[in-house]
Amino acid sequence: MFPLLLQVTARTIMAGMNLNTRAADLCAQGIQQADRLRITASESDAGSKLIDCGVKAPGGLEAGRWLARICTAGLSDVEFLQDVPEVFSGPAVSVATDHPTMACMAAQYAGWQLSAGDFVAMGSGPMRAAAGREELFQQIGYSEQAPEVVGVLECGQLPPSELCVDIAAACRVPPENLTLLVARTSSIAGTVQIVARSIETAIHKLHELGFDLSRIQSGWGISPLPPMAANDLAGIGRTNDSVLYGGRVTLWVTGDDASIASLGPLVPSCASQDFGLPFAQIFQRYDHDFYRIDPHLFSPAQITFHNLDSGNSHRFGEPKPDVLQRSFGMDG
Repeated sequence: MFPLLLQVTARTIMAGMNLNTRAADLCAQGIQQADRLRITASESDAGSKLIDCGVKAPGGLEAGRWLARICTAGLSDVEFLQDVPEVFSGPAVSVATDHPTMACMAAQYAGWQLSAGDFVAMGSGPMRAAAGREELFQQIGYSEQAPEVVGVLECGQLPPSELCVDIAAACRVPPENLTLLVARTSSIAGTVQIVARSIETAIHKLHELGFDLSRIQSGWGISPLPPMAANDLAGIGRTNDSVLYGGRVTLWVTGDDASIASLGPLVPSCASQDFGLPFAQIFQRYDHDFYRIDPHLFSPAQITFHNLDSGNSHRFGEPKPDVLQRSFGMDG
C-alpha cells in the first residue's frame, strides 16, 4: 500500500504547475530555434505536431539537452560535464531536480508502450500523466487534464497518423493539440536524452522496492555520454551501459537510516543476476526481449543517500569502467 503522504505531496508540489503545459512552452521555444537545434517540425495527417530531433533531422547535443528537459516537463536542469577519469575519460550528462517524483516518474519514465500496425515505440514525457493509463499514477496520486499534451518517442521513424489519433484520444485532446518529439537511439539527441535518465532509473527501482518516494526531496545524477553507435541496436547497448555501469545518483532524503541501510544494497545494478556483461551481450542472450532480462538490472551503478534528518550518508554500488570501455569500443 503506497502512503497517503506521497499522494498529498504530489498534488501539493504540482498545484498550479501542469506538466504538459510546461512541456508545451518548452516545445514552442525550441521550434522558434529550430535551425540552431537542427530539428524539423511537421504535421501528421491528423494535424498533430511532429518534431524530428534525430530521425532524418541531424539534431545534436543541444537538441538532446532540450529533449531531456521536455521529458521531465522542464523540472530538471540538464548539463554536459567532463566525467572523472576513474569512470570515463570523456563527456557526461548530468541531471538535477528538486521535483524528482514529478519530473522522473510522472513525466520522464518510458512507461507507455505504443503501437500502430508495424510501428512500435515506448512513450515517455508528460503526455503519460494526461492519459493516466499506468497504475503508477494511482500510486503517486497524480493525473492531469491539459489543453495540449507532449510526448517523446524513441524510434527510427516518425509515428503514423493513426497512432497520433490514438494517443490524443487517450489524453482527451484533439489530435491537433498533441506534440510528439522523436529521435532514434543512435542519434546524438536520442543518446543524450536516454543517458539523462540516471535519476529516473534510481527512483523507479526504489519505487519497485517499495520505498516511500515522498521521502526523496532532490536528486542529482551523472552518466557518461557514450560514442554514437552505428545503429539503433548498438545504441541501445551503449546507452544502457552508460547508466548501468557508469551512472552515479545522489538523492537527498528524509526519514530513518535503518530503512536506507537495509534497502540500499538492492538499488544499484550490481544487485541483478545479469550484472557484469555489456548490455548488448545480455540483450542477445535473451533474444532481444527486454521483458526476459532481470528487472533489477535497470538502475544506476552507484547510489548515494544523504539523509537530511540524521545528517548521515549511505553509498551503495560502484561504477565498472572496464565494462564501459568494452561497450564503447574503447579497449585501447
